[in-house]
Amino acid sequence: MVDLSARADRLDAYLDERGLESVWFAKPNGFAWITGGDNVVDSDAAIGVAAAGYDGEFRVITDNIEAGRLADEELPDAVSVESFPWHARSLAEAVAERSPAPAAADFDVPGFERVEGGRLRQPLTEEDVERYRDLGREVAAAVETVCRNIEPEDPEYEVAAGIDISLASRDVDTPVVLVGGAERAQRYRHYTPSDAALGDYALVSVTAERAGLYASMTRTVAFDAPDWLEERHRAAARVEATAIAATEAAAASDLTDGAGSDAADAANAADAAAPDTAGDVFDAIRSAYDAVGFAGEWRNHHQGGAAGFAGREWIATPESDEPVRSPMAYAWNPTVQGAKSEDTHLVASDRTETLTKTGQWPTHEVEPVDLDGISTEPRELIAPVIR
Repeated sequence: MVDLSARADRLDAYLDERGLESVWFAKPNGFAWITGGDNVVDSDAAIGVAAAGYDGEFRVITDNIEAGRLADEELPDAVSVESFPWHARSLAEAVAERSPAPAAADFDVPGFERVEGGRLRQPLTEEDVERYRDLGREVAAAVETVCRNIEPEDPEYEVAAGIDISLASRDVDTPVVLVGGAERAQRYRHYTPSDAALGDYALVSVTAERAGLYASMTRTVAFDAPDWLEERHRAAARVEATAIAATEAAAASDLTDGAGSDAADAANAADAAAPDTAGDVFDAIRSAYDAVGFAGEWRNHHQGGAAGFAGREWIATPESDEPVRSPMAYAWNPTVQGAKSEDTHLVASDRTETLTKTGQWPTHEVEPVDLDGISTEPRELIAPVIR
C-alpha cells in the first residue's frame, strides 16, 4: 500500500502554497497516486468512479454502487469512504457539496481550481521505487517470455494477444502494446498490431501499468536480420545512453533526491531548485542523433521522458521547461529507421538502474556520445536477439 504520510507531507505543502483547504483526484493515475487503489470500471472514461481527496485527512467520495468494494479491496484503512446515491448527483456535484473550500481538483468541479497532478507525483518515494522494481521485473519477464517463442510466420496481433494474456496473469494492464514485423516496423513508428506476419524481424514495444505505475520497454527479435539492423539499433542505443547520461547530469541539481524529502520544493510549480530541464536533455538527444549519423531522426517520433504515474509524466521537446527530478523513472525511446532502443530506468543520486530487466536477455555495452557536461561511461543496454 501507499505510504500515506509521504503523500500527506507533499499535499500539505501544496495546500499551504496555494491557500487551499482541500484537493481532489478522480483521474485514474491521480487516484492511484494518492491512495494506491484503482477507481476504474470503464477504461474508456476520462475519470474513474471515485474521487480521492485530502484536507488534512484522506477521503474518498463515490456512489453507493462502488463504496463497499473500494473500501474492502482498493483502499488503505486510513482512507475514509463516503457514498452518495448513484441516481442523486454526479461525482463532481458530490465532491463540491462535501469538500471544504477553497479547493482544487484534477477534473471539472464547479468552483474548484484545476490541479495538474504530474508535478505533485514527482519525485518518486522510496515505496514507489520498490513497487516500480517489482513492476519492471514482471513486465520484462512477461514480454521476454513471449518474444522467445515467436516465429516469422506469426501475425502481429497474435503476438500482442500473447503479451496481453501474459501480463494480465500477473495483474498488469497493457494500455500500449505495439508489434511491428519487418515491413511495418520500417514504415511506421507506432506499429499497432495488424494481421501481417512478422517476417524477418520484429519490434515489440509495451507500456504496462499496475497500481498506477507505468513501465515501458522494447525488444527486438530478428530471424533473418537485415544487414542494416545492427547498425541502426546501435545508433538508437547510443542515443538512449546519451539521454540517460544527460538525465543524470540534469538531475544532479535536483534538491529533492532522497524520495521527496523536501515536500515544499516538490510542490513548487516554479521549481527554482531544478534549473536543468527536459529541454536540456532533449538538446543532448538531438546532438546524439547528429553524432551517430542520423541527424533529424528525432523529428519522426517523440523521444520519451519521465515515467511514473503516467506512461510519460512529460515528454521532452526542444522547449520543455519541466524539471528533471530524482529519484525518478525515465523511459527514453529513440528510433532509427526501423530500429528502437527503450527501457525504463530509475535515476537517483547514487545510482541508475534498469527497471525493465530480467538478466535473461542479451545486453551490449553502449557509450554515450561525448558531449559537454555528461558522462561517457558505457551503459549496459538491451541488445537485439538474433535467432
